Amino acid sequence: MSANATEREIPRTDLPTAVDRYLEAHNARDADTAVPSFTPDAVVVDDGRTHTGTEAIRAWVGRSSTEWTYTSTPTSFRRGDDTHYAVVQHVEGDFPGGTVDLTYRFTLRDGLISHLVIAP
Repeated sequence: MSANATEREIPRTDLPTAVDRYLEAHNARDADTAVPSFTPDAVVVDDGRTHTGTEAIRAWVGRSSTEWTYTSTPTSFRRGDDTHYAVVQHVEGDFPGGTVDLTYRFTLRDGLISHLVIAP
């Protein structure tokens, strides 16, 4: 991950509860557990598409969990400040290219994810 100069490496145990809960739920393909990690007006940007609000995020989690078969392994956890975190996941599966390292950049508000950008 090309780290932002203000980010520092942290152990997974230092991730905010909402971020850790989302990662576990997303990897388990569990939209019902993932969605409460987000603010009602949260925005997720993934694969060039923007998903706004918890219903759109629920649909995105459900779709992304069935579109491809894959495994995700977290490889890096970083903190910018109290509201900005980044997690790199190594993803392998039957999608085009078969392997990619994705950076999940989280912005939190009131302890929940208000913005998530996922990109290589």
